Amino acid sequence: MTFFRIPVLALLWTALAAVQPAVAAELLMLEQPGCVWCARFNAEIAPAWPNTEEGMLAPLRRVDITEPWPEDLAGIRKERFTPTFVLVEDGNEIGRLRGYVGDEFFWYRIGELLAGLKSGPGKG
Repeated sequence: MTFFRIPVLALLWTALAAVQPAVAAELLMLEQPGCVWCARFNAEIAPAWPNTEEGMLAPLRRVDITEPWPEDLAGIRKERFTPTFVLVEDGNEIGRLRGYVGDEFFWYRIGELLAGLKSGPGKG
């Protein structure tokens, strides 16, 4: 019986993976060690981000600017100021938000950026 369980589980896993929507957008967080404002974002926003509508539309991807630039971001302009948030859709930059000064301003500006997505709120 165990012999048949593995192929069945593999088929089930493949079927479930096919049902999951592809992520076309992501929110890059350009950060660096010792960034006080990055730490504030991490305390105030980051824990909730994946559970929000915004976070589901554009999952957070962290990029340490002191490390080599990821190859898949070759078309995205590097930044020296952190944190900088770059909204990317299908490999193209939609917009960026430099700095973090608090949650109210962040949610407002991110809402503006997300409105520029092809698959943004109310467009899907």
